[in-house]
Amino acid sequence: MQRLLSPAKQVLQVKRLMQEASLMPGRLLPAAHQRFSTIPAAPLSRTDTWPKDVGILALEIYFPNQYVDQTDLEKFNNVEAGKYTVGLGQTRMGFCSVQEDVNSLCLTVVQRLMERTKLPWDSVGRLEVGTETIIDKSKAVKTVLMELFQDSGNTDIEGIDTTNACYGGTASLFNAANWLESSSWDGRYAMVVCGDIAVYPNGNARPTGGAGAVAMLLGPNAPLVLERGLRGTHMENVYDFYKPDGASEYPLVDGKLSIQCYLRALDRCYAVYRQKTQNQWKQAGIDRPFTLDDLQFMIFHTPFCKLVQKSLARLMFNDFLSASSDTQNSLYKGLEAFRGLKLEDTYNNKDVEKAFQKASLDMFNKKTKSSLYFSTHNGNTYTSSLYGCLASLLSQHSAQDLAGSRIGAFSYGSGLAASFFSFRVSQDASPGSPLEKLVSSTSDLPKRLDSRKRMSAEEFTEVMNQREQFFRKVNFTPPGDLNSLFPGTWYLERVDELHRRTYARRPV
Repeated sequence: MQRLLSPAKQVLQVKRLMQEASLMPGRLLPAAHQRFSTIPAAPLSRTDTWPKDVGILALEIYFPNQYVDQTDLEKFNNVEAGKYTVGLGQTRMGFCSVQEDVNSLCLTVVQRLMERTKLPWDSVGRLEVGTETIIDKSKAVKTVLMELFQDSGNTDIEGIDTTNACYGGTASLFNAANWLESSSWDGRYAMVVCGDIAVYPNGNARPTGGAGAVAMLLGPNAPLVLERGLRGTHMENVYDFYKPDGASEYPLVDGKLSIQCYLRALDRCYAVYRQKTQNQWKQAGIDRPFTLDDLQFMIFHTPFCKLVQKSLARLMFNDFLSASSDTQNSLYKGLEAFRGLKLEDTYNNKDVEKAFQKASLDMFNKKTKSSLYFSTHNGNTYTSSLYGCLASLLSQHSAQDLAGSRIGAFSYGSGLAASFFSFRVSQDASPGSPLEKLVSSTSDLPKRLDSRKRMSAEEFTEVMNQREQFFRKVNFTPPGDLNSLFPGTWYLERVDELHRRTYARRPV
């Protein structure tokens, strides 16, 4: 069984390793080892040239080994059939026992990513964590993840935790890309980790929970390239969802306000993104408006799946209001009654919502529906939600389907912070290409989700009660059966009397 070492043993081991091996950053592996890597041991030697095509090279997703079916929750909560499955668009919800916390989720997903890519641990020069699951007001999740790098002696890794509700993962992604494209870059990879446990008190919000983590490896010459200069961001001060009570895992939520804030942020981010894109086009001699037709795929932060369908419809409404009268007449037939409306006056307009959901249904099925597979079967994972949607999109399409496409992405975090940005997918979908490897690495996502254990609503509720019981408790060993965890999962082994946490790994 693998365990995190005590501080004294760590120091001795690092000293021994430093004496035995060269610890130059980003060193290349011997040729015999490189043969088994899916990507180079280091991206390239640091030069004065701007790295080309910075983006996502590899991606790993982790979720707990148990779920509750939403139909069981509907019966257990004595609500009408379809309230969660149709009203929210959810079928299953993953959840964690007391044996797992945000640190263990992130340990597991990073370990899985590094083992699958077969990269040396000293090839990572930046690691940043996006999370809103705070178990310590001072000590970052990133510091716990550094344990995984101890044997390599690699302590020269920049980055720390970033927090603002569900937006921290995207902020970490932007920070990592900025580092790679800056004078601070030392030639090594960046890693972004997003992980959260979404739990709510017993009531209407509880079925919108979930748990999971995503780790992404960033570098140049990527199959998913972050498009430079194309980010539309909106931030403001609101109290739609927040966690002021440090003695509880649960947030305070104004659901109606939060949905309105989400849609308002979407409107404003899309407007800025669209304008920046059109400005780039004008410099290239292209003078036309940007619309949803210029995005082959569109993914969203997903608190619940029904909101995503409404959001794509909202983007079509934006395009409609921006279009000329001739375009409205030719491309938006049957929607003429909504001319002249203002975006800010329509957040609660059910007629607009229904009409544009109907009009955009085919577009939703083509561009977005496949990205909701993970969210539908696992629920909301806060900072990793958007990137779980990206993993789902990759898992549901071939490399040939994705090659050359543009993927739009909307990230939202309550409070609030939001951005609209995009990835350009590599044209090369040939066997063995970086794109083909990335897509194939996600192809087992449906199978993995189906391999989880279905728990009853009563068992789920008991686990939630246990989480309440042990939250902030000290000097305990979490209850539970280690065999209930996926092989290779890190778990919380003990919390001592000083709140110090130790972790171990279930054998692979």
